[in-house]
Amino acid sequence: MWLLFALLSAVFAALTSILAKIGIEGVNSHLATAIRTVVVLLLSWGMVFLTSAQGGIGAISGRSWLFLILSGLATGASWLCYYRALQLGEASKVVPIDKLSVVITLVLAFIFLHEQFTVKSFFGCVLIGAGTLLMVL
Repeated sequence: MWLLFALLSAVFAALTSILAKIGIEGVNSHLATAIRTVVVLLLSWGMVFLTSAQGGIGAISGRSWLFLILSGLATGASWLCYYRALQLGEASKVVPIDKLSVVITLVLAFIFLHEQFTVKSFFGCVLIGAGTLLMVL
């Protein structure tokens, strides 16, 4: 089931890029990010209440709160930079560079989460990096 959601995530991320590039025309990138964030906030809380998950708030540990807040800050910074890059550059060049996050995530997962970094992972990272260079040069 995770694969289905991962594929849907990729499709929605692709749509996000195209729709954002069209929608950001003539709009301040920070304002556009704020509008997008409000929509995501409403959608997220809607899903919480739709699935009756709001009761779990009290069970969240302090450590989880800290890391969820840090993750939110990282997401916000990413979105602000992404929208500014989309406003200044071509989506076909911005998006591949943004997807270098895959390589960075694998390296950080190896360092901080002690996840396995295999020969296959290494070559995958090299290919993603090379593909990114080919697409943006």
